[in-house]
Amino acid sequence: MEVIKTSIEGVLILEPKVFEDSRGYFFESFSQREFDEKVAPILGHTVTFVQDNESMSSYGVMRGLHFQRPPFTQSKLVCCVKGAVLDVAVDIRKGSPTYGQHVAVELTEDNHRQFFISKGFAPWVSTGTSPLPMPSSVTKTPSTPCSVTSSPHFKYLYLCTE
Repeated sequence: MEVIKTSIEGVLILEPKVFEDSRGYFFESFSQREFDEKVAPILGHTVTFVQDNESMSSYGVMRGLHFQRPPFTQSKLVCCVKGAVLDVAVDIRKGSPTYGQHVAVELTEDNHRQFFISKGFAPWVSTGTSPLPMPSSVTKTPSTPCSVTSSPHFKYLYLCTE
């Protein structure tokens, strides 16, 4: 796996080593050992994923900025197994020198890239093909009553009841 640093600390692009032959391809989509060896030193801490999720989006869907409020903040590892998606991470860490800045990466079924987004960022996704299954792993079990999202129809939709 190659780890690519982005312009914002805490956001990384991971490129797995893909083994291809006439039958197709194989790659390790996640190895905790390799993640600990290559990513933890860059972040300065270890990361443990506790839940895997999958979303499905139709062509042209934009899933607005979404994140979990404390104490449910989470880091995410996302990829695209079919089609193509533009994934964006916006820095919402108050006091961060990159507050309000973003990193964008195209994830496709061909490039097999993964996008690691540390807690303190709000992801945004736009699909380029349909249908689009998108798996993700998170470091904390989400709490729907404490999530925040935005969409083209709402400036911000706060779902926190606490």
